[in-house]
Amino acid sequence: MENQGIQVLSRAAEILRALKADNRGLSLGRIAGRVGLPRSTVQRIVNALIAERLVVPGAGAGGYQLGPEILALAQAARRDVAGTLRPLIEALARDTGETVDLALFRDGGMVFIDQAVGTQRLRTVSAIGETFPLTVTANGKAALTWLDEGEVARIAADEDRRLNTGRTPVDLKFEIEAIRTSGYALDLDEHTADISAAGIAFRVRGAIYAISLPAPSQRFSVRREALVEKLLAVRVEIARLLPDAEIQGG
Repeated sequence: MENQGIQVLSRAAEILRALKADNRGLSLGRIAGRVGLPRSTVQRIVNALIAERLVVPGAGAGGYQLGPEILALAQAARRDVAGTLRPLIEALARDTGETVDLALFRDGGMVFIDQAVGTQRLRTVSAIGETFPLTVTANGKAALTWLDEGEVARIAADEDRRLNTGRTPVDLKFEIEAIRTSGYALDLDEHTADISAAGIAFRVRGAIYAISLPAPSQRFSVRREALVEKLLAVRVEIARLLPDAEIQGG
């Protein structure tokens, strides 16, 4: 009986992951095909998930999407990470005098979820909720190190088509390998003229987060080595505050 219950939970998780991968909604038949289960089994599990508001019927006939309860759980997890790391980014901002950003990889971009503004008179400030691309930003390139090569290639092609970034999968491949080795990524006037940044990324319960230190490029070039050193040093504190965090090179 215990094994049967574990199997049901595993199958429910597979269905939720399938729905997560396609936020337009999936029919029962498409869900069954993606998770390799009989349609009747998928129907029973989906009905149970609907009862818990983890899944809802989508706009299309016979389609299903993630429900408000699972979205609320995801938001609570993000708030938990942001709240836990708030003292850390505030301390880093005080220590460096520069703005410190916390961003989350979501829907193909880096969404700013928290920020500690620096004390420098000339400083960089982005809006909470703003979304940055991945291939030309420090936090984005750091986040890309957690994705497989196929996903990186898809994102690179999409951003080049939409934003004319000039970054191809070949361009990114060697840079990402270097970032994995060094533990940090750089944006040197790539996303915004006269703004540069360093960033690190880590994963918590499957979600990818990044902390970045942006600054006016002239000041960043002078302080680059010291800023990168302080940014890399916070990995130890991230591991202490978030024991389930996965940190490259930490």
